[in-house]
Amino acid sequence: MDKFIVHGGNKLKGEINLKGAKNAVLPIVAATILNEGESIIHNVPNIADVNVMIDILRHVGCFVKFEDGTLIIDTKNMHISEIPEDFVRRMRSSIILLGAMVGRFEHTKISYPGGCEIGLRPIDLHLKSLSSMGVRIQERHGYINCKRETLKGVEIQLDFPSVGATENIMLAGVRCKGITKIYNAAKEPEIIDLQNFLNCMGAKIKGAGTSYIEIEGVSKLHNVEYSIIPDRIAIGTYLTAAAITKGEVTINNVVPEHIQSIVSKLKEVGCDIRYIGNSIKLIAPKVLNPIENIRTLPYPGFPTDMQAQITALMTLSSGTSLIEENIFENRFKYCNELMRMGANITICGKTAIVKGVESLTGAKVNSEDLRGGAALVIAALSANGYSEIYGIQHIDRGYENMEKVLSSLGANIVRA
Repeated sequence: MDKFIVHGGNKLKGEINLKGAKNAVLPIVAATILNEGESIIHNVPNIADVNVMIDILRHVGCFVKFEDGTLIIDTKNMHISEIPEDFVRRMRSSIILLGAMVGRFEHTKISYPGGCEIGLRPIDLHLKSLSSMGVRIQERHGYINCKRETLKGVEIQLDFPSVGATENIMLAGVRCKGITKIYNAAKEPEIIDLQNFLNCMGAKIKGAGTSYIEIEGVSKLHNVEYSIIPDRIAIGTYLTAAAITKGEVTINNVVPEHIQSIVSKLKEVGCDIRYIGNSIKLIAPKVLNPIENIRTLPYPGFPTDMQAQITALMTLSSGTSLIEENIFENRFKYCNELMRMGANITICGKTAIVKGVESLTGAKVNSEDLRGGAALVIAALSANGYSEIYGIQHIDRGYENMEKVLSSLGANIVRA
């Protein structure tokens, strides 16, 4: 199993270009099932989760070509409506295929999903919503069996603005008879990207980015060519890495409003942040200020996917910070590994109390999830001595060649 070896102490400095958003590309790849034709998608990151989706699509009969950030998918010959357990358990996000599969096939069977161990992330909202649209759902032996005749447009009130449930409703709603209305919908930029992609192939959706989304069902979709939005979480991760190493980094191709909540906290830390065209530049402070309170919330609040990275940054602040996790109940598991590096962290329920220390020390640590693994890399970049980070298959799920990106900025990191 691969690991990262990091010799800490180098300031990150330079300019990088990043590929599109992991959390946008996965539902868009799922959406290609619906047009029963060719989709050309640009700015696609070469990450493990994308490759799992590619494996699934090839298994069910689709043609897929992936080269130089461009993904070509032809789903016209797709003939298998069952997604086996060995694929789905590799990636929890594969549940996003359910809405598209239901939209195309009268009978669909999919295994319960796998993925990172950061909490239960129940899919009851997904299943309840699809059921209300006319899907008969039977859960047995670890599989979800879905049967339907005609999908019908309905009004759906989500108990929580779930990103995945919102996306699955949108995907199924595209092929419904009538109009589907989602109340308390998720507002994330990735939802807007999915709407834009679907509309480019002939769907009729409006309202993405607000709490109310309306989908008018259509009978036919067409071929499409599209480019994925920038990855706000990857951008935030590399900005945080620059901050902890007291570096100076520019990232190109950003959408400022997508990263506002992240940038706001980095400014509180003391970072000098400037926008130059569609690029963002961070100049780290000599001393990192603590942040009195960080609370993860649905967009436009501070993203749960940046909680671990900002916690790693706060381990070297000049005071005490409180980080409150309100989305996933097990998302502080990585903190035990940070403490092996000398961090002073106390977990009280859903809150981490982080008392800044003068320095961290390199250690052998293990990544158990995607963003927690990124946090360990961030900590290792600033630590005295060298660190070995195991379990980096989780990091590969969401970051394309992280070691190469960081090396290009002057970090001493290798994959071994």
